Amino acid sequence: MSESDFLSELAWRDMLVQQTEGAAKMLSAGPVSGYAGFDPTAVSLHVGSLVPIMGLVHLQRHGHRPCALVGGGTGMIGDPSGKTAERTLQTADQVQANGELIGKQLARFLDFSGPRGALLRNNADWLLKMSAIEFMRDVGKHLTVNYMTAKDSVKSRMEAGISYTEFSYMLLQAYDFVELRRREGVTLQVGGSDQWGNMTAGVELVRRMDGAEANAVTFPLLTTSTGTKFGKTEAGAVWLDAELTSPYQFYQFWINTDDRDVGKCMRLMTLMDRKTVADLDRETAEHPEQRAAQTALALEVTSRVHGADAASVAREVSLVLFGRGDVTTLSAAAMKALAREVPGASAARNEQLTVADLLVRATLVKSKGEARRLADQGGAYVNGERVTSTLALSDITPLAGSYVLLRKGARDYAMIELIG
Repeated sequence: MSESDFLSELAWRDMLVQQTEGAAKMLSAGPVSGYAGFDPTAVSLHVGSLVPIMGLVHLQRHGHRPCALVGGGTGMIGDPSGKTAERTLQTADQVQANGELIGKQLARFLDFSGPRGALLRNNADWLLKMSAIEFMRDVGKHLTVNYMTAKDSVKSRMEAGISYTEFSYMLLQAYDFVELRRREGVTLQVGGSDQWGNMTAGVELVRRMDGAEANAVTFPLLTTSTGTKFGKTEAGAVWLDAELTSPYQFYQFWINTDDRDVGKCMRLMTLMDRKTVADLDRETAEHPEQRAAQTALALEVTSRVHGADAASVAREVSLVLFGRGDVTTLSAAAMKALAREVPGASAARNEQLTVADLLVRATLVKSKGEARRLADQGGAYVNGERVTSTLALSDITPLAGSYVLLRKGARDYAMIELIG
């Protein structure tokens, strides 16, 4: 792929929102280094972060050098963009720890090998070393207050009030561009469209401090067809960290993508080519009940974030929980994953228990009487098979050697792990 195709790639994927006047010419002239910043105010990135991450991936695929910048310095302040009130400041230790975790997540997406390998940098390396006087003398004098208050991220907060701390954020982010240009030859910044004001401030600061050209390109903010923020569920944000959002929950999030949004998500979140996306778009229109596009989307994004093995396991678990899989063929890894997603309990292999006992222990029912009524009505299942309440544990063949999967009705599952 040639360097000049980067903007065309973004355009067909509906990833291109804004660009500075010289961006196209600069990108067509040859390889450039471009960066995106990531805020370490949480222990993990979330699905909304995937848009700028994929922007860097496309940048690298088209022959340019991507730089992922962790905001270990700016994270001490907090970006006021899109916020209606001051952020709660975090400690230096919190920001540093978050930055290290986020750096590891970013490393899954980019190729860091070779002379054009991706870069991972942290702005704490220069911002935390500057004194207040040095910053105000050498950086602050280049941008006027009038220039800064005209930017939306500041203007929207002026009436309610904005502290000097958050007001200074724009200058700090702009200075990142200066440092990255000087240190790594970075001449392009990419990011979400809500960052346009901060990004163009960086372009201007590079021009004023170094007399050099720099450019910016923005991506869309992720929203659903109903206008709500993408990546929010009843349980909260969908994180890239497997400890916060399990691979199964992550996979299931994408499987549940609305038909109206799945085409957009395939373009923004994957490397699927035009024909593949067009074919899946057509299949969604003709056979929406098959959810082929959602399955392809879920497999690709989960594989990229958590690995192909985790994605395969998540798919196994999803098929079982939604009645489309054979529980007897589940792998040991899938059984362990399933055990994390449903209520569970343990039992000794030699305990004299019946299905009624197991249903009570797993809290699927409140009493043995309720368990007997459930089984009499044909609503009690063990390892996918309808059973009586008197079936003994000793007569049940465990799945993957150690698990008994209970089901109440069509969708209520629980797991018994056999010990000993």
